[in-house]
Formats: sequence, C-alpha cells, structure tokens
Amino acid sequence: MILPPPPSIDVLIRRSERLAAMPGLTQQALQWHHDAVDQRAVVARDAKRLATPRLWPDTLGSLFSMGWRIVTTAAPDVPIQLLGAASAAVGLRVEPPNASAGTLERAQRLVRAGGPTYVKLGQFIATADGLLPDEWVTAFAWCRDEAPALPPGVALEVVERELGPTRSQLEWIDETPLAAGSIGQVHRGRLVDGTEVVVKVRRPGLRRRFRADIETLAIAAAAAEKLHEGTRAANLTGFVELFAQLALEELDFRLEAANLVDSSAVLEALGADHMHAPRPLPGMVTERVLVMELLPGVSYSRLDPSADLDGDRLLHLGIKGVVEATLKHGVFHGDLHAGNVLVDEATGSFSLVDFGIAGRLDPAQRAGLVEYLTAWAMNDAAGQITAMQSFGAIAKDAEIDALVAELQVELDLLQDRSRGAVTFDQLGITLGRLLQVLARNGFRMPKDLVLFFKNLLYLSGFAASVAPGADVLEVVQEILLDLLADPAAGLDEAVGA
Repeated sequence: MILPPPPSIDVLIRRSERLAAMPGLTQQALQWHHDAVDQRAVVARDAKRLATPRLWPDTLGSLFSMGWRIVTTAAPDVPIQLLGAASAAVGLRVEPPNASAGTLERAQRLVRAGGPTYVKLGQFIATADGLLPDEWVTAFAWCRDEAPALPPGVALEVVERELGPTRSQLEWIDETPLAAGSIGQVHRGRLVDGTEVVVKVRRPGLRRRFRADIETLAIAAAAAEKLHEGTRAANLTGFVELFAQLALEELDFRLEAANLVDSSAVLEALGADHMHAPRPLPGMVTERVLVMELLPGVSYSRLDPSADLDGDRLLHLGIKGVVEATLKHGVFHGDLHAGNVLVDEATGSFSLVDFGIAGRLDPAQRAGLVEYLTAWAMNDAAGQITAMQSFGAIAKDAEIDALVAELQVELDLLQDRSRGAVTFDQLGITLGRLLQVLARNGFRMPKDLVLFFKNLLYLSGFAASVAPGADVLEVVQEILLDLLADPAAGLDEAVGA
C-alpha cells in the first residue's frame, strides 16, 4: 500500500504565514526548495564517484598523511575499526567492534589527529546510541562538543567575503563563537534593525579536505573488504558513499536553508505552534555562510531543575512533532541529539536547530514505516521484513521466508529475556538484530529510515531529562493510534493493507 501524497512542500511554503512574515522569504524559500532537489542529486552522484576507490594526486597526499597518523598515533587496524563503528549509524552492520580500552584510545587519537573528516566520523559514533556498544558512544561524545574554534578573525573574513554588500545589514557579530563543530562554527549577531541572529560559517578549505579524505577512506574500505570477509559482507564501501553524501550535503549551507524552510512550513501545517525551526534571512545565505534568526532555548539536557516545566507535556509534544512530521509529510530533522533540541524555559516551546542533515520519505516509505512500527510492537518478524520490502530495503521479489525465520529466532530470544514485555529501550536492540539479519543476507536499511530510528532512540535520553518516570513507548503508541484514527493522515490504509 502506498499512502496518498501529502500537500507538496511548494504548497505548504506558499501557505506559511510564518515564512511570509519575513519580507522576501516566501519567494526565496521556494527557490531554495527547488534548487535543493537538483543539488541533492548532484551531491549523490559526486558521493558515488568519491567512494569509488581510485588514486588521485590529492588522494596520494591524504593516504600518506593517514599512514603517518596511523604510525604515530594509532595502529594498522584502527581505521577499519573506526569505519566499522561509524557504519552502524547509517544502517550497515559489522561484527561488534573491539571495545577494549586500548582500541578506543587509539581510535580517539586518530580522530583527534585526523581533522574535520575524522571528527565527523566520530560524531556518527557518538550519536549511535542503541546501535553500538556504550563504550564507543561514550568515548566519542567529545566529538559533538569539542571541535576547535577557528583562529580569531577567520570567521569574520569569510562573512565579509561571502556576503559582500549585504554584510552591511549586520550591525554586530560576536567574535567569540557560540559553538564550533567539524563543519563550521556559529556566532551571535544583530541586524541594523535590531533583529538578533545566528551566523553560521563554514571552515575554509573544508570541501577539498573532505573530498581527499573520503577518497582515502574509500581505498581503506575497499582494502578491508578484500582482506576481511566480515567487512565485505557489511559493505563498508557502501558506508563511505553514504557518509560522503551526508557530509557533502552539510557542506552546502544553501541545502540547510532549504531544510529549514521546508521544516518550518511542515511544522506550521501540522499546527505545531510549540515547535519551530529558525528562518534563514533572504539574501544572507551562501554555500559557506548562513544567517538565520536566533531562537530561544537551552539544550534539554541543561534545563534548570527548578524551572516550572511540565515534563510529561514536553515529552508528548516533542514526540508528537517528530512522529507527525515524519509520517504525515515525510520531512524530519535528521539528527535530534540534545544539542539540537532547545527548550524555552519561559514558555515550554521547542526550537530545533542545525538542519544540516534532514530525512525525507516518499509515500511508499511512510507506509513502510507505519507497517514496521506496528510489527515491532507486536514482535512480528514477518511484518517487519514485509515493511522493509515496502521501504525498499529488500526487493519485492526477494525470497523472504528464510529472513523471517532468522529474525523471528532473534526476536523470540529477546522476548524471552524481557519476559514478553515490549519496551521502548528494547527498540535499539531489536533494530540491531534486524540490521544484522539484513547485512548477513546482503541487504541494507535505507539511510533515511535509520535517521528516523536514531531520532526515536534519542527520545529515550529526552525522556530521561524532562520526564524520567514516563513510559515513552506508551506515549509513542498513543500518538500512533491518534494518527491511525485520523482519516486525513491516510495511515490506517498502510496497516490495513
């Protein structure tokens, strides 16, 4: 069953009162949206080319540099362990990576010495809660928060060069960054009309560095697949291609601007007045600089315990916004870790930030997701595998009886250990088993589905911060039942198919 398509993003952008409230933004938003469709296709082709092992002059230099870093900071097998661990974040699965203290220490040294590309790999690992051993996730948590800032003055030089005459609209930019990441850093600013803004600046020279490093990783992955049967089955070269696609999309801030306006229009169409994405400023977005409005809030992990907030309400509204945007419109934030979900302690509203990664599902994939969530709650292996067919992870004409039997054995073992209880925390383990079964049989879970499931796993951390006593699974099931009962959503057709 394919769900009826929702209203097009074009229509939602034109209807959006919030976008229209900023002069010139509606037309600019439509331009960003249409340009992004073509640009994502270009990025996908470029990622595929970069992930095809070959030797170029830049690659030779990067290979030499990587070899020297391995000799001086790590060990020969550490890059493969690092690739294998990071692959879990996008749906590929190898044997559980070595989590010994020595391996983790050497892997961290390689990431610290390797620069932005390797820090980005570390961020994949740091956000793979439930899909990797806890030791790996904890060891690389620093990659989310500890990227070095650019030298003083460099960010302001990039802003001057990129914005040209429109730079005059910025009355003030704080030279001290709010935060620094592997791709760039953000600064507070103020327009001449008093509007408080955030200025995001890409690190200079990053595109060339990423491209050379990705080509090097492709060679390392290909070599590993020739030498190790386990990595060959896991398709590490496929991971390098997916990593390249996600990283290259993040490098172009015009694509992030498109994600911001698309998500703003979707949230408004849902009536989610409690949840917002920043609006980019027309004429102040380039490939390397993104100026957007400053939204209020602090990370949910840093909320003041004395603040008078209704944790159960926050949890319900947060989950409802994420699930409804995904299942009704197929557009969602792709990386909802604590640093990207802000809560305004004064109003209890949400601000979602950093839209460099966004997920997009077509009607068939939305139907497959509904099927999977229903089958997961029922511990139904056949339903889960059939849902993977709907989602495109498994060919429609594939022989699935052996897959179903293999997965059902794994699920029954899990059910025996949990005494039949289906808990939200169990979702990560169930996903791990599904990934292993798919990988062993030559299949792979699509990137956007993994992004959505990662968001569900993040909700466990969100619940622990705002509503420690809440049953997250019960909240998710309640929201799903409401959606299934809503004829306008069309989701009941997916379950009844």
